[in-house]
Amino acid sequence: MATIVEITDPADPRLGDYRDLRDVQLRKSLETENGLFLAEGEKVVRRAVEGGFAPRSFLMAPRWLDGLADVLATTDAPCYVMSEALAEEVTGFHVHRGALASLERRPLPSVDEVLDGARSVLVLEEIVDHTNVGAIFRSGAALGFDAVLLAPRCADPLYRRAIKVGMGAVFTMPWTRLPDWYDALPSLSARGFTTVALTLTPDATAIEEAVAGLDRVALVLGSEGHGLSPRWEQSADRRAIIPMRAGIDSLNVAAASAVACYVTARR
Repeated sequence: MATIVEITDPADPRLGDYRDLRDVQLRKSLETENGLFLAEGEKVVRRAVEGGFAPRSFLMAPRWLDGLADVLATTDAPCYVMSEALAEEVTGFHVHRGALASLERRPLPSVDEVLDGARSVLVLEEIVDHTNVGAIFRSGAALGFDAVLLAPRCADPLYRRAIKVGMGAVFTMPWTRLPDWYDALPSLSARGFTTVALTLTPDATAIEEAVAGLDRVALVLGSEGHGLSPRWEQSADRRAIIPMRAGIDSLNVAAASAVACYVTARR
């Protein structure tokens, strides 16, 4: 069972995993160097532990102890308990969901491991906003997709904000990073997937037509600004659009992923 440790000093060195959570660049380097990530909120903390991630520690206000008692009973990690005001001093923001956990990252699986048995896959190129990455994971998980592949420069799906927006979908959805950006899509085609890129090219067809009758599909989404790179756009097997009202050419990538996942799942 977790050891309950009451803390009254926000400068306590044992709280290092939880400091300055609003500083994105600092957190990215700290979490990568120390092999950790943070989960925020009772539901997400629970899903992280149930997903098999080993806790390093917990940080919460006293009122959350009872609600997470069963989770705390599964680990020997320390649980730091402090007032919400002190927790805000440590983290840099009001932890309105009350509970945080620091957990160990696991080595990423190979592409072959992630694709084993998969029929519907999301492939993300240079989507750099953590909120969008989290929302895409959530849509994919909800609508029956089997895995997510990320290009090397995509945002970290284990960043706190991405996990929170995705409601912990990253803990159950198989995912990994692609080792090779240039030939990523031809490699998927060689594995038996039809790669369908969401793009505004003149030869793009409606998403319903592009995915109709396909067995294994890799749905390809590009960055928030310029969309897919020319290399990925051209090397995809098919190009697709989401038909919409005249004068509006696109949706936010997270919204587009939800629509495309819905259509693809029902192909």
